[in-house]
Amino acid sequence: MSREWILRVTCPDATGIVHAVTGVLASLGANITESQQFSSPDSLQFFLRVQFVTHNDAGAETLESALAEAAHRFDMTVSLQPVEKKTRTLVLVSKAAHCLNTLLFQQSSGQLPIDIVGVAGNHDSLRSLAEFHGHDFHHIPITPETKDAAEARLRRLVDELDVELIVLARYMQILSPDLCARLEGRVINIHHSFLPSFKGAKPYHQAHARGVKIIGATAHYVTPDLDEGPIIEQDVARVDHNRNIADFVQRGQDVEAAVLARAVAWHAEGRVLMDGHRTVVFN
Repeated sequence: MSREWILRVTCPDATGIVHAVTGVLASLGANITESQQFSSPDSLQFFLRVQFVTHNDAGAETLESALAEAAHRFDMTVSLQPVEKKTRTLVLVSKAAHCLNTLLFQQSSGQLPIDIVGVAGNHDSLRSLAEFHGHDFHHIPITPETKDAAEARLRRLVDELDVELIVLARYMQILSPDLCARLEGRVINIHHSFLPSFKGAKPYHQAHARGVKIIGATAHYVTPDLDEGPIIEQDVARVDHNRNIADFVQRGQDVEAAVLARAVAWHAEGRVLMDGHRTVVFN
């Protein structure tokens, strides 16, 4: 029986790492379908992502056992997952629909390797969109007085749904430092790339008033430091004086949705590895 796997390796850089890993896979009769590697000159760490097919009934325990000697010798951190595994994902929203709409469409059409186990929002505005795609919507209203209780409810939801990834799809609430630390590496946010120059509720209006020529978006992991987490993906679109504010908003939302979807896909496919505060993205 054939099965495809994703193997990720992080370890101190040294000679012979690739040889050791591929040698183990060859001994198991595995066929490598994709391989990418990076040696960081700054951290002196080595990063490897290998996708391979086994043609026997070897499971994760067998593969991990076969890799154990090399992992010990090179002080590797090893991650192994089957390609067909879908990441259990909870999407958090407020009122803006563009990012959620893209995620729901791409997931339903097989473009995103995730299993959306629910959509939660501090407003009820996007319930109909989530339910149209067959997903449960959880309304968790938040006020300054109820913020702690609302976050406690969110934590329970994460545990009950066995959530592996949280996506902030223009979720206009700040997660507490404690929750950010608890979910480190498991929460992806999207924001316009005007930060910190154009902060606030209407960044595109501010950008239009200043006559900017490029607008864009950034997807990053959430940390207790607001909007300063490791960056996964960024993109931009050119604009000029002929475009009105509505054009700015539309172009910006298009970029936001596309950037967020790519970041979520790369995370789910095991293409994002951490190098300190930076990411190594094998896209």
